Amino acid sequence: MRTQSPDTSPEAERVLIELLRKAPVWRRLQLTDRMSNMVRGLSLAGLRIRHPVASEAELRRRFADIHLGPELASKAYGPPPAD
Repeated sequence: MRTQSPDTSPEAERVLIELLRKAPVWRRLQLTDRMSNMVRGLSLAGLRIRHPVASEAELRRRFADIHLGPELASKAYGPPPAD
């Protein structure tokens, strides 16, 4: 059996999946929310590293490009910032 992550054993993944299946809905939603916030924070941190002089507004616009795609981000927020 191939696991979702190459550094996870099949047994460990099986246990994790079983624990998630048994968790109440509120806990699964809580985990999802926390993971989403973590990914958002990591994405913004990466943008800050790549664009150290960018304003918060520019970082939000670049974030929109990543998460919405350039076409939808342009429709929602206007043209992208110049590189």
